[in-house]
Amino acid sequence: MKQARLIVTLAVVTVFGLSACATDEFGNRRPLTDAEKGAIYGAVGGAVVGGAVSKKKDRTKGVLIGAVGGGIAGGAVGAYMDSQKKDLEKALAPERNAGAIQVEKLAQNTLRVTMTDQTAFAVDSAEIKPRFYSTMDKIATVLNRYGKTTLTIVGHTDNTGSDQHNQALSENRAQAVHGYFQQKGVVAQRLESYGQGEGAPRASNATAEGRQLNRRVEIYIEPVVADQPG
Repeated sequence: MKQARLIVTLAVVTVFGLSACATDEFGNRRPLTDAEKGAIYGAVGGAVVGGAVSKKKDRTKGVLIGAVGGGIAGGAVGAYMDSQKKDLEKALAPERNAGAIQVEKLAQNTLRVTMTDQTAFAVDSAEIKPRFYSTMDKIATVLNRYGKTTLTIVGHTDNTGSDQHNQALSENRAQAVHGYFQQKGVVAQRLESYGQGEGAPRASNATAEGRQLNRRVEIYIEPVVADQPG
């Protein structure tokens, strides 16, 4: 975990170092907004974070392939994940348009669905808001339709409060999402959740906008690929 946090921190430093590259309509340099930093972080650090959570998984491939009824043939993985992304985007169009949900494709055919805290959870709470159940149901429906994937649910916080409190809050939020999906029929072996506390910010915690970006739950969706014949 320490190594993963170090990699993520380096990615964040890279993002902030790019702030001198932004320009206004007159071509003058200006600082990046926190929203822009968050978008760049997703592009620069997405694959790094995705790889870090993959290594975290305590799942054997044989168990996974058995649980999902066989893996995806290697040549079909890209189309399978692209189709899943399109279905998620279609199902979550209202939430995406409102800025409540982000659906992204990262490296190695990994999808990332990001939920913001102001929609899924109340401040300092790990209880999913009842009004967000319909959104969670939409996600679960697509996840069950594309059952040959694993889901790593990662909770994050801003830096308000102690490290210990933030770590526990991030874990509890991730576990709440984990539990909800399992109740909706997502196979247990596909699911894993953990928290990163305040250790993987998407933006600076110095502003309210940045802290809002940092309070989030991310779902990394990765394909279960069939073994190649020897």
